[in-house]
Amino acid sequence: MDHHPTAQKLLQSLMQFRKASWQLRSIEGCKPSEIRVLFCIHKNISPENPVMKVSDISKRLQVTSPTITQLIKSLEADGLVERNIDPADRRAVGIKLTEFGEAVTKKAKDALHTRMNGLIEYLGEEDSNRLSELLQKASGYFQQREAGIDHVRIQGGEEDV
Repeated sequence: MDHHPTAQKLLQSLMQFRKASWQLRSIEGCKPSEIRVLFCIHKNISPENPVMKVSDISKRLQVTSPTITQLIKSLEADGLVERNIDPADRRAVGIKLTEFGEAVTKKAKDALHTRMNGLIEYLGEEDSNRLSELLQKASGYFQQREAGIDHVRIQGGEEDV
């Protein structure tokens, strides 16, 4: 099978990017996967919906419920989240951030924004916007492939299938 040189270059770049420490490594001892759970809970709770269920977190992060349950147990042990049984449905458990969990989430969010602002300074505004557009386009390609669509080309906002 003939390997296209550009395909090799893309693969090497993606592998290097994956190895680069662009993601948050650890904030207050939290692993990146735990930070993602904290972000998910923070983003999706409101006065109307003050808690999330494991199944909701699982769907939003596209991770199995048992994986989320293990992460929640760890976060609860560290005092970042609390679980409350729904009095109306004793099978349902609501999860919310503690004050400490809110503070750690804010710290992680600030650290992530600092990293992204540093990248913008390094690349410049124009290249940063172009990189964002290309990453979104690449993500769309892989999502379409995952959905079983072989090739969709987007030109001028219109899709040609």
